Amino acid sequence: MSKLISRVFITAVLIVSFQSFAQEDDDNKSNIQTYTPSKLLDKNQWDIKFFNNLYTETKDLFGPDGTKRTKPRENYLTSTVEVFTGISDNNRVNLGVIVEFRSNNIGGRNALSVFSFDERAAITTIAPSLKWQPFENIGNFSVQSSIHIPLVKNETKNDVFLDEAAWNIQNRFFYDHTFSSGKWQLFTELNTQYFFGKEDVSTTDNLGRRTTIEGSFASNTFILNPGLFLSYFPSDKSTVLGFVQHTNRFGDFTQDFTTVGFGGKYQLTDVLNLEALYSKFVRGNATGLGESFNIGLRALF
Repeated sequence: MSKLISRVFITAVLIVSFQSFAQEDDDNKSNIQTYTPSKLLDKNQWDIKFFNNLYTETKDLFGPDGTKRTKPRENYLTSTVEVFTGISDNNRVNLGVIVEFRSNNIGGRNALSVFSFDERAAITTIAPSLKWQPFENIGNFSVQSSIHIPLVKNETKNDVFLDEAAWNIQNRFFYDHTFSSGKWQLFTELNTQYFFGKEDVSTTDNLGRRTTIEGSFASNTFILNPGLFLSYFPSDKSTVLGFVQHTNRFGDFTQDFTTVGFGGKYQLTDVLNLEALYSKFVRGNATGLGESFNIGLRALF
């Protein structure tokens, strides 16, 4: 499975490299400020993202009465490939697909052990997606609608969770504002998700390890996830940013948590951007209290 992800990544980089060398030198404008998540692509323009999130935790809030407890380290890697293209003459509709690959392990192993892909690792979801601009005169507001199709039957196997086995309908609302100086930009996102499908059914083996037979703990739940990002541009090819996000899950299973973080982006070529982020779970209920390390490549051509 890791070979498949590598092939997808290498193919994307080759496409990017070809497009980069094919561009004329007179177009040196940075796309970091221009192509925020709120901005839609022109017709026949392409956007390819390869993003990696490594979440690791040694504490959670699942102790008695929701108290904090310490536990052996758990690690969760999510690698996401997103491909979008513009399809409309008025540049207000984009079509795309999102594919997620996960590698998770437990038992106190070091955070980088997820790259051995030797516990639970698989492509877990595929999501046909539509991105659209609802209002013609508000170009910095857009909506991304996706339906995530689960490719996982057993959420948990030998106590190792992989991914939700529920279907989910996701709508993400994006808006950004660049201040008059051009050096500061405020970006906001509201993410909503509705999970549906069979309720989870689980059992334990003779060693007492939990395994999900079918269904999902997330079925019949709804997520509301707002986020606020403030960016500063030291140059036209770089940005540094800070952010805060909050997540609330309602329904048959409830939880909430808040994360804060910082990061940056740098334009490597005319079409290729590098992004790195760090975030920390600072509070919550019925959740882990870990931290995440993120790195991604984005190609626009």
